Amino acid sequence: MNISDLLAPDRVVCSNEVSSKKRAIEMLSELLASSSEELAVGEIFDSLLSRERLGSTGLGRGVAIPHGRVSGIDNAVAAMLKLDRGVDYDAPDREPVDILFALLVPRESTDEHLQILATLAHMFADPTTLARLRDAGDSDALLSQVSRWKGGGDSE
Repeated sequence: MNISDLLAPDRVVCSNEVSSKKRAIEMLSELLASSSEELAVGEIFDSLLSRERLGSTGLGRGVAIPHGRVSGIDNAVAAMLKLDRGVDYDAPDREPVDILFALLVPRESTDEHLQILATLAHMFADPTTLARLRDAGDSDALLSQVSRWKGGGDSE
């Protein structure tokens, strides 16, 4: 699976206007809601926030993968946000988070959800990939870097 298949250019954003975890999740909810007329920003926000209450989705190394389940979609969808300045995200390493990849899956999806999360964790564990994502100057470059990741840390 190529992770970029879950994204659309209008759901990949570089921003300097986010100063908190809550605002980052709000922005990601808005981006995800744009993927389907069936999705409501509030429902997405509630799903992502409910998952955060179970424990932070911050991975460490400045990365978080907020995720949730919703009704009204048939396939997983994602949004990505790269921040100019990291925000406090309660990550295990206590480092601020500047790369957020939000994932929504259908409510009944389990295996697919876990497979995507495992793939994302693998991608964000690659130091070269992280450096390239952080060096991306705009949304198009960010999406391009995600598209280049092949699964073994072997970006072109």
